[in-house]
Amino acid sequence: MNKRKIGDSIQQFGRTLLLPIGVLAPIGMLLGISGALTQDYMVDKVPFLGNEAVNTILVSIKTISNVVFDNIPLLFAMGVAYGMGKKDKGISVFASVAGYLTLIVAMNVWLTITGTMADPEVMTQQGQINILGIQTVNISAAGGILTGLIAAWATERFYNLELPAALAFFSGKKSVPIITIGLMATVGMLLPFVWTYFVGLLTNLSTIFLSVVGPFFTAAGERLFIPFGLHHVWNALFRFTEAGGSYVIDGKTYVGVVPAITEILFNQGPNSEYWSMMPKLSRFMAQQQMLVVLFLFPAIAFAMYKAAYKENKAYVKSMLVTMVLTALLGNVTEPLEFTFVFLAPLLYIVYACIVGIGAVLLSLADVSIGYIRGTIFDFTIFGLLYENSRWIFLVLIGLGLAVVTYFIFYWAIIRFDIKTPGREELQNVDSTLLKEKRYDEIASKVVEALGGKENILNVDNCITRLRIDLKEVRDIDKELLNSTGCSGFFFPTAKHIHIVYGTQVEFIKNAVDEKV
Repeated sequence: MNKRKIGDSIQQFGRTLLLPIGVLAPIGMLLGISGALTQDYMVDKVPFLGNEAVNTILVSIKTISNVVFDNIPLLFAMGVAYGMGKKDKGISVFASVAGYLTLIVAMNVWLTITGTMADPEVMTQQGQINILGIQTVNISAAGGILTGLIAAWATERFYNLELPAALAFFSGKKSVPIITIGLMATVGMLLPFVWTYFVGLLTNLSTIFLSVVGPFFTAAGERLFIPFGLHHVWNALFRFTEAGGSYVIDGKTYVGVVPAITEILFNQGPNSEYWSMMPKLSRFMAQQQMLVVLFLFPAIAFAMYKAAYKENKAYVKSMLVTMVLTALLGNVTEPLEFTFVFLAPLLYIVYACIVGIGAVLLSLADVSIGYIRGTIFDFTIFGLLYENSRWIFLVLIGLGLAVVTYFIFYWAIIRFDIKTPGREELQNVDSTLLKEKRYDEIASKVVEALGGKENILNVDNCITRLRIDLKEVRDIDKELLNSTGCSGFFFPTAKHIHIVYGTQVEFIKNAVDEKV
């Protein structure tokens, strides 16, 4: 496998993490609301919340929502299998579920054979966990991700497997889950031997992440990985593995930041003894994103507006406001970031460093806000509704960095004549097709601009971008592509194009699929 294929595979893997994370985010908001409104201090402030019917509804929402977080590895197994599979995603997902169940049972058998099965009361301290009623080795989301990768590989490799006539019934797609089960049984018996060494490696990495300057690397790293589509992989590293640390809460060990913060936010609450751990956890989570979307983005957009040519300001303003609102309400940052990341990469690096510095300052101020998303809604739920979140320091630090960011961007744009929105001679600000949701017309133009359907090898998308593999790039009509209303496009690799449309991209992708 050459470097390009390896890079493409890593990007594809990063996209697969969006599906389970996309489920965790809104369910996390439900848990956040129900968890906050059932806290004793909230009931004291708003007696209506103590009403039996209201409390029952809130507790029920919390209980039902918890099923998602109790089965995070299984969600990752299905999400990765779906995202990495190409030939038959349904079979790939089915095989991943069968494979994951086999994995946890195989590790249970290993614990039994080796005599290392811990007593249920102390199993979490010994790296074991109960999943779906099965006591097994706690490999967290990594087990689900590994299963998903193996299931996707088995689907691609054995989808058309032909067996002798006597076994013909098990040929083709039926062979995929059977082979996956066999592979995961083997993995489950071998994995505990190597897991100890792997955990040691991640634990060593955690010494960097968990240091005082750790938030700088995690926050700045996320911004720097965004143009390459690898930020989801980066975030998953410390959110779901030992690289993010291990935390003992109520006698139970939680691996990674997300499981630990989930327990404290939604079960323990601000009045528990474990709330003091929140600043150590939340510094790697959404408060970094809130710093960006609530404060830095308005500053960057305002700097671009002030630097735009006078005759362009009217229509550029609406575009910039839309980009800021997209981040503020939807947690999607690429549209605005892509207006300068490729035009001024050094400025983008400075921007990433500002975010990193801000993350460190939030950590030093013991700010304890947020879960996965960084929208204004999340700030309201996890910042304003929860006691002891120290949200005021996010506002103070955010406002200070916003002023610094504004002057840096305005100076850089003017000094180096960076062609940000409003400073180009010919502006692509016509997003009529996108605003009117004329996806079929957009798709027709995209296919034509990319050299016709015969030049398109594969079409995929992430949250904001079309990701298309091409045979040749020489015949691309850039003007026609701009006329579709995209925010921009670029080539992360030689024959792979990213076209930025924002949160409506999935509908455009579906329309393009129909055309090709």
